[in-house]
Amino acid sequence: EDGLRNSIMSATKLGKKVVVAGCVSQGAPDTKFIEGYSVVGTHQIDRVVEVVEETMKGHSVRLFGQKREGTKKLGGASLHLPKIRKNPLIEIIAINTGCLNQCTYCKTKHARGELGSYPIDEIVQRGQQCFEEGVREVWMTSEDTGAYGRDIGVTLPDLLYEFVKIIPEGCMLRLGMTNPPYILDYLEDMVTILSHPRVYAFLHVPVQAASDTVLEDMKREYTCGEFRRVVDYLREHVPGVTIATDIICGFPTETEEDFQETLALIDRYQFPSLFINQFFPRPGTPAARMKRIPADQVKLRTKRATEIFQKQFPYKGKVGSVETVLVTELATDGEHYVGHNKFYEQVLVPKDESYMGTTLTVKITETGKHYMKCEVLEVGSTMKLPSTYSNPNRIAFSEGPKKLVQNLLPASQHTTRNFLLLLFAGLFVQLLYIVLRSRWNKETT
Repeated sequence: EDGLRNSIMSATKLGKKVVVAGCVSQGAPDTKFIEGYSVVGTHQIDRVVEVVEETMKGHSVRLFGQKREGTKKLGGASLHLPKIRKNPLIEIIAINTGCLNQCTYCKTKHARGELGSYPIDEIVQRGQQCFEEGVREVWMTSEDTGAYGRDIGVTLPDLLYEFVKIIPEGCMLRLGMTNPPYILDYLEDMVTILSHPRVYAFLHVPVQAASDTVLEDMKREYTCGEFRRVVDYLREHVPGVTIATDIICGFPTETEEDFQETLALIDRYQFPSLFINQFFPRPGTPAARMKRIPADQVKLRTKRATEIFQKQFPYKGKVGSVETVLVTELATDGEHYVGHNKFYEQVLVPKDESYMGTTLTVKITETGKHYMKCEVLEVGSTMKLPSTYSNPNRIAFSEGPKKLVQNLLPASQHTTRNFLLLLFAGLFVQLLYIVLRSRWNKETT
């Protein structure tokens, strides 16, 4: 909320027109600092153009509400809307919105509502389109991927078995967060899917607390024993699998004995990825009405959990191992690229432009708390489309006229190609001028 407030204030000071979107504005539309601004709800993103146009005219527009088919809630706006990816090699696909839980500390349910799942064929079609556009890695996300399909009569494994059929060679799928109650029903299927060569053996399963009393007060609908069963089963049947989890320090009813159980869980499982959060009372949630633990105690518990986590080094035995990694990102140090191995562990590779978007065979030479470094042994494949594509030569909307010309002409016809590119560009500029001129005339008459 603070970040959103600061962004709005900064843009306003610069004289910019502001349109607010996201969970904060949807969940708390009466929030003081968004008064007077246009707002696009989480299910209305497909109408952002008309909201922007009205805002540019000086109007304040607010579009909320959920997508429905009769009385049935849908997943949200179409998955086929055009987008500009922050990373052109990574596509994020929301497979459902909302959830089935009633967690006492969570505000997201206020914004996202009940579970609404996208149909399997729509998700698969989106995946096909993304891979054709050059995406190398798909992240399936939602508030709870494990709950997918329970509102439309299908399951998460049903979706995944269909999706893996269309993942090209050299590309990978990463699954998003799932809560323990739902994934328990599919453990055998998840072993099969996470063992697929084009699916990362990675799963984010938040525990939040190891005390069953606290979990009950949070209304998390599972016990710590059930969480451990998920982790133990996956670790046994998918050797090397990465399990990430979350904990909340200082929930109002958490005693010192409760917190000790959480520390013991961290110490026992040594999760390579652990998100440690301090409890924060979200306005309008049941937990916000509970008596809070003093802030200094909450900070101390957070520090104690962090100290245990920071002493754990999950990659210390990896030096000398040979790994296959898919390179998709620039490292935060700006001096390396980031690749991920089968277990979605971060491997820093030399910053060679020819490596981006490819698979590499590497040998691990150094490890740290959150990373490994390597030497490159072999450059692997770039993307190959599988035979399941009905039309692998389809020109995607985002590739534009330049890609169209390149596909229509032989590579040797550079002169003709350049001429047509200039012609396309000239026609586009003329068309843009006519449209803008027409709109200006209408507004001045």
